[in-house]
Amino acid sequence: MTTGTGFDIRRIGGRIGAEILGVDLSADLDPAVVTEINSALLEHKALVFRDQQLDDAGQLRFASLFGELTAAHPTVASVEGRPQILPVDGEEGIRANQWHTDVTFVRTPPKASTLRSIVVPPYGGNTLIANSAAAYRDLPDPLRELADRLWAVHTNDYDYAAPRNEKAAEYRRRFVSRTYRTAHPVVRVHPETGERGLFIGGFAQTLVGLGSSDSRDLLRILQSYVTRPENIVRVTWTPGDLVLFDNRITQHYAPDDYGDLPRLLHRVTVAGDVPAGVDGSRSYIVEGDDASDYTPVAA
Repeated sequence: MTTGTGFDIRRIGGRIGAEILGVDLSADLDPAVVTEINSALLEHKALVFRDQQLDDAGQLRFASLFGELTAAHPTVASVEGRPQILPVDGEEGIRANQWHTDVTFVRTPPKASTLRSIVVPPYGGNTLIANSAAAYRDLPDPLRELADRLWAVHTNDYDYAAPRNEKAAEYRRRFVSRTYRTAHPVVRVHPETGERGLFIGGFAQTLVGLGSSDSRDLLRILQSYVTRPENIVRVTWTPGDLVLFDNRITQHYAPDDYGDLPRLLHRVTVAGDVPAGVDGSRSYIVEGDDASDYTPVAA
């Protein structure tokens, strides 16, 4: 598909994902181009821009076209001198090999995330991205009606796998140096499209009003719909690629399948709003602060 401003959109997955061809992200983009990229993001949920060769400043500039930027992370250190860039470094033990949506343990999770590949292994190290709106549509009617009423508590302090080395252990200590717990609707209404999506993932640990055993069972069932193969696109990285995904209606996972090989991505996230459920109720803090040093506080 060729857009009105002349770039091409090529679908790469049946339910999620598209490559954007003919756009140089290092250039000053016309507002009409940005509008069409945003429209493509809302439709396809995840966009891949190949061989862009951006530097940190270029990634920050592109991400800022979609809104105000967050800090790198509520608890983890940024790239030195770049407070809005999070290094995703496999050698440092930062391996997100669990399905999640970025930073859902705070009240205002990011609207969108950009990932830029700097060092990629010769095999493995892909990123999987799932469409949580398609997962919601797949639910049987009784399960969908139940999900519409459920709330989940998301936290950064949960039972991680044992760290593989001291660097990973130190990263874990930093990650939980401040505890956040936030209740979000299990079904989030997208603020721009009105789509409903399952807003769960690895940080969702318990369901409000239910015990830990029942919570685990129900969350496992709901999560199984998110991770159905038909709802997933696999991004195979080459150096210089940039991926933009809608953090409000996707989950992602980076398989830890590249051994001791180096892998380095830089992440920049766009500030989001407070999630709303089917009945209009909004997320609320259970423990911790409003993370205002991480992201602007929305109304």
